[in-house]
Amino acid sequence: MQFLLAFIVAAPLLGAAAALLPPPPGLRGRSPEQAVLRHGVTVTGVILAAAVALALGFDHSAPSRFQATTDISWIQALNVRIHLGIDGISLPLLLMTALLFFLCALYSYFKLPAGSSAKAFVALLLVLESGTLATFAVLDLLLFFLAFEMVLIPMYFLIARWGGAQRQAAAWKFILYTLLGSVVMLLGLLLIGLQSGTFDMVALASDNGRELSRTTQLLAVLAIGTGLAVKTPMWPLHSWLPDAHTAAPTVGSVLLAGVLLKMGTYGFVRILLPATPDGMAVFAPYLGAFAAVGIVYGSLACLALARRGSRGDLKRLIAYSSVGHMGFVLLGIASMTPTGVNGALFANVAHGLITGLLFFLVGALKDRYGTADLDSLAGATGAALYGRAPRFGAYLAFAAVASLGLPGLAGFWGEMLALLGAFDPAEGLSRPAFLTYTAVGAFGTLLTAAYLLIVVRRVCMGDPKAGPELAVADIQRYEFAAWTPLVALTVLAGLWPAVLLGLTDPAVQKLLAGGTS
Repeated sequence: MQFLLAFIVAAPLLGAAAALLPPPPGLRGRSPEQAVLRHGVTVTGVILAAAVALALGFDHSAPSRFQATTDISWIQALNVRIHLGIDGISLPLLLMTALLFFLCALYSYFKLPAGSSAKAFVALLLVLESGTLATFAVLDLLLFFLAFEMVLIPMYFLIARWGGAQRQAAAWKFILYTLLGSVVMLLGLLLIGLQSGTFDMVALASDNGRELSRTTQLLAVLAIGTGLAVKTPMWPLHSWLPDAHTAAPTVGSVLLAGVLLKMGTYGFVRILLPATPDGMAVFAPYLGAFAAVGIVYGSLACLALARRGSRGDLKRLIAYSSVGHMGFVLLGIASMTPTGVNGALFANVAHGLITGLLFFLVGALKDRYGTADLDSLAGATGAALYGRAPRFGAYLAFAAVASLGLPGLAGFWGEMLALLGAFDPAEGLSRPAFLTYTAVGAFGTLLTAAYLLIVVRRVCMGDPKAGPELAVADIQRYEFAAWTPLVALTVLAGLWPAVLLGLTDPAVQKLLAGGTS
């Protein structure tokens, strides 16, 4: 188990280095480009297999205990250690990350985005995977920061080199926002570590803020929370996200929504809730307010983009929908209750699966029609997917109803639990304020249903025989292989939520109880 977790974190870096080397003569296939793309599929597949083996070996009777731990002294002067481990909170995110990277590598093998060399693409993809997996596996504040920052450069180049229109401006906006947030976050992490005498996240969770003064906790939550909120992204620090998603290649959008956004909310749960409970209690009402505004703001922005004549871009619309969905995650965290935090963690995973699928679908739609403009795709002369590509239309409709939170699918449980947590927040928090946030959030679910149903009606319906004849390919085999696992897991999590909640709940109970079961 120790070896598996260390292997999962380190193997992508070794794979990235190997991707830059010339392929052995017997493995070149039809071309060096094909060989390096096959290498990416192989490495991410091995990592996914290792993550599944880690999950099978995980002691499911004790999900609140950190398992597969490695604890080695690294920088003695600062008491920084190479500390790895997983519990019921991090294991689902680790598995989802490994799965999404494998599916993106598989998709790219058949549909490599136009841009620089395939070698650079695969190497950057693997470095990005290592950073995201490390974020969910490390248990030291400074290692967390290093892993958190490790993803910035690969994602910048994926957008800038393989993106679409306005990719340079979007890439710069992405990295400037996140870097500025990270500088502030580093100050907060250093403040906690130096004031408490340790950077160990397990020790800080067990201490539950007793070694930190109230002022220190307030400053730490403000600094760290700002950095995490940028990555989440929380309204009003979200403005980099729509541009980044619109310009990014398909797999870049999938990974940005499915994995990178989860790093911010994971930091709130793993660091701030257990290590600075008093500071979080002060800022929780404000966090809840920003979350509630973000839910409605994201939905209204999507409605504006979906309106006829607005020339709304579908990728941009889904990006704004992420602002609303992540608002539910933040609202659950702000409630500081087991119900709300479990809902936030469930919604994290559900959003990764469903929005990853949506970006896959919209990227494929753009490849077929040459545009993601909703007005161009709508009506009798547009996509009319039900008539022209019925399987494609069925997948898009499924992803839309899953995203709007249809009961029986994964999107329902996280948002419902987040609202229930806000309905009855932790002791000491203002119940009238959180009841208001609950009402606003519930209204946001109606807006979400409205814009997603409008998108389905405009893109999927229409007379396929009207207008110019368009030969539109239905779902290809490689697309079916890349998308179907996300569909299956969305159904599984919706019908059997205890699979995920059985992992997260004991760990959340322990985390909120100050490190004691």
